[in-house]
Amino acid sequence: MIPGLDRLTLKLILGVACALALALLVHDRNRWKAKATHYSEMLAAERGAHAATITNVRAAALQARAADKANAERVKTRQTAINEGSAHDFEKRLADARAAARRLRGEGPASPAGAGAGRAAPVPRLSAAAQGAHQAPRQDGFPQPERLIATEQAIQLDELIKWVERQHAVDPGGGVPD
Repeated sequence: MIPGLDRLTLKLILGVACALALALLVHDRNRWKAKATHYSEMLAAERGAHAATITNVRAAALQARAADKANAERVKTRQTAINEGSAHDFEKRLADARAAARRLRGEGPASPAGAGAGRAAPVPRLSAAAQGAHQAPRQDGFPQPERLIATEQAIQLDELIKWVERQHAVDPGGGVPD
């Protein structure tokens, strides 16, 4: 034993040391408990943020799908309108060119049935041999039937170019930048 210390003093010193150690342990326990509570709150907040992110991503994906579907319908509708308009314009221009060719050949416009009732008898048409003379090539171009074919092909190419330009003008991306 240590000289000058009796047993009671020694017990007192050991008791105070144990009390201090216990107080430090309790204080340390409370600090760790506070940290654990703080980390638990942080984890709960992160889980909540993660769940909110998942919800937002799903909502955005649904919205994007709906926008894509609407855009596809818009493009399809616009392209269908262009196709129908181009076909109509093409047919009208062909009909006009064919009517002009008939007029140039002296055939005149097609008349409805019965329109000539009560009139004088129609003038007989020229024979095949007589018709051949006006079909000979002129100095400035093709014979009459080939002119009509060339005109039809030119109209076809012109309408095709217009169709391609109109189709190219349709924005398939819905105006969304890359």
